Formats: sequence, structure tokens, C-alpha cells
Amino acid sequence: MSDASPDLATLVGASLPFLRRYARALTGSQETGDRYAAATLEALLEDDTIFKGDLEPKVALFHAFHVVWASAGAPLGRPDSALSSSAQDHLSQLTPNTREALLLHAIEGFRHEEIGQIMQIDADEAAELIDIAQREMQSSVSGKVMIIEDEAIIAMDIKAIVTEMGHAVTGIARTRKEAVALASEDRPDLILADIQLADNSSGIDAVNDILGQFDDLPVIFITAFPERLLTGERPEPAFLITKPYSEDQVRSAVSQAMFFSSTETLMA
Repeated sequence: MSDASPDLATLVGASLPFLRRYARALTGSQETGDRYAAATLEALLEDDTIFKGDLEPKVALFHAFHVVWASAGAPLGRPDSALSSSAQDHLSQLTPNTREALLLHAIEGFRHEEIGQIMQIDADEAAELIDIAQREMQSSVSGKVMIIEDEAIIAMDIKAIVTEMGHAVTGIARTRKEAVALASEDRPDLILADIQLADNSSGIDAVNDILGQFDDLPVIFITAFPERLLTGERPEPAFLITKPYSEDQVRSAVSQAMFFSSTETLMA
């Protein structure tokens, strides 16, 4: 942050990739999310008193972001495709403030009390917002999900969660080659992928191969190595879950991806 507070700079730096992930998912646009994350840092360079109170540093950083974002009118990203435009339409149908609370809890792992501190509401209200968001998203869209995961137990656990949500699983691929073949046989509406696969192949490469066949296919990466994807280089995933994951994290990410990146055939 400044020469007078090197420890603070280290703490902010450690949390910044996660703020960027949250900002992208919140605004629906990587470009917009990054712009407001950068604006938050600029505001903190001018006044870092928020870090001198009782808030944990990561909570303080996210709260500062919310102040900046809300003061700008809580803007969303400009749609850059038909699917992005549809996503913005879906977003407008949600109960106000539910999306923020859900992302903070299920994707970023904040407790209800911390969400209250970030959003300046009480813990009970934060819990209620999360419940509303989960009901609204999970009941809105269902589709076909493909899983790319080489660990059998994890793959079956993810399959059980996704199936219970009402989605159909097209199959489970353990390698890059299997993944490309499976997607070609049955086009999925959503991909959940690990990045380190059997035979040392890459889930990232598998996804890129598949995206070469299909346009605007939403992807969720579930990985023990988030730093390989949260690099600051474009493109980056809007949905990234870190192992070990919770069922709530998977449910939230799947609902988000389906709800905001769904195709017209899914909405029929």
C-alpha cells in the first residue's frame, strides 16, 4: 500500500486475486470487475483507515470494494455476446442484494457475520439473502453437465451433487482426450473441470479444445491449484472453486453458471 505499511500491502496482495474473482462474478464482466477492483486499490492508497479498525484485512478489502462499487451505482459489465446479454437479463430478476451475499458466502467462504460487515447488514439478513438466492437460482434452469476429473471419488461426489440439483451428467472424463471425445458425442451445457488430470494431461487444455468446438460454453474449474488460473492474465475463469470444496460451493457455482450463462434451449 505505502512505505509506511508494508505488512498491509502484503495482506492486500494475498487477497487481491480472490477479490478479482469475486468482482468478475459479481459484475458479470472480467473487464468491469477488474476496473472496480483497481478503483478500490486507488481509494485505499488515498485512505487506508478501514484497515485500522476491527475488521480482518480480507473483510476490510472486500468491504472497501463494496463501498466503491455501490457508490458507482453497482454497475454490471457491458454484454459482449448474446449469452452475456441474456445473463444480464437474468441478473435483473434476482431479489436485490442476494447475488452479492451468495457469492461472498459460497464462492469466497465468508461467514454470515463477515458478509454483514462487508455489506453493512446484520448476519441474519445475510443468511436470509443467501437462502433466497439459492432458491431462485436452483429452481430456474437445468441442463447437461460434463465432468472432467481423474479422481473417482471426487468425480462421483460432484456427479451426485449436480444430479441432486436436477441436472443431467453427460459423463466423466479422466484425460484430455476422453474429455474432447465426450463433448463431441454429447454437447454439454456446462463443464466442471479439474486442471491436473490422469496421464499428466491438462484440464485447461481439454477445456480449450472443447471451446474450440462450441461457442460460449460456461466452465467451472475445481482445482487444488487456483494460482495457476488466477494469474492476472486474460482470459480468467469467472467460476473457480478451490479443493477441498464444500457442497455449497459446487451448488452455488453451478447455479451461477447455469443461471447467467445458459442458452435459449435451456430456458425453453
